[in-house]
Amino acid sequence: MLIEENKSLKQYTSFGCNEISRYFVAVKSVDAILEAITWSKEKKIPYYILGAGTNILFTKPFEGLVIKMEIVGILKTNETASEVFLNVGAGENWHHFVSYCVQKGWGGIENLSLIPGSVGASPIQNIGAYGVEVQETIESVTAIDTLSSQPITFNNTACEFSYRNSHFKKEKNRYIITAVKFILKKQPQLRTEYGPIKETLREKGIKNPSLAAISNAIIQIRSSQLPDPKILGNSGSFFRNPTLSTIDFEKLKNKFPQMIAYPIADDFYKVSAGWLIESCGWKGTRKGNVGCYEKKSLVLVNYDDASGNEIFDFSEEIIQSVFKKFTILLEREVNVL
Repeated sequence: MLIEENKSLKQYTSFGCNEISRYFVAVKSVDAILEAITWSKEKKIPYYILGAGTNILFTKPFEGLVIKMEIVGILKTNETASEVFLNVGAGENWHHFVSYCVQKGWGGIENLSLIPGSVGASPIQNIGAYGVEVQETIESVTAIDTLSSQPITFNNTACEFSYRNSHFKKEKNRYIITAVKFILKKQPQLRTEYGPIKETLREKGIKNPSLAAISNAIIQIRSSQLPDPKILGNSGSFFRNPTLSTIDFEKLKNKFPQMIAYPIADDFYKVSAGWLIESCGWKGTRKGNVGCYEKKSLVLVNYDDASGNEIFDFSEEIIQSVFKKFTILLEREVNVL
């Protein structure tokens, strides 16, 4: 186990902030994770499991051990006439996994193309886009229970998936996901009902789209809205779309008729956080090294060499501004340390 000291995390996070971790180690197996955790406990210091670094904002030096998840691999464990079963390492890059499945003709996650992050992070957030959530394709999740240091497997029901939520998010820091098992379809039902997908396919003259055509359309859409973190530091959508009861939604809708929202369940609506932020005048606004991206108000960007604390303070201004106007308290999707 090679433990480095005073390691800059700039290259390991999509925001590109130059925060320092007192100790750092990359792990490629379950045994290595357990060894790293044991080491941190002996040193009596905290540890943090770091995936692709696309959903984390370090706001100060981390006085502990950052454990970089690098368990990779895509293994087909079973196959039927209509389905394939894949066991995927938690450190596998999410978009690489999607592209691999699209190339093989295995459907179910093509609408989740170009979402930043690792496979291990996908169930925690129950990532979703363009009418699809990852919970629809997950059979089970394997993790280490840090209370017992033993492996545990959760079936789909035990994962307690809901909108951008899961059992792993509720039991934050207890479980370290090491692998995810997916069930994908050989003759998938294509999901192209979302307007941007329809429009992009129409512009390309595609009437009967393939998995690759849908994936490429979504890559085009996302690329046009989101900056490349290698060029402009960001974590994608910084805020979560809030949910309101039908009663609260209708009250606000009467006051703000242009408000964008979608029904998501009985008596609940998902309100567009982007619309709320833009309505408060933040889209394209820059303060020092930090700003609200000009093409998508949900995205906060590091224009130069912003510290994590600068980005956090900027996000807090947005939260307070939205609450003052709409009495809606935005939640950060990004984890803050």
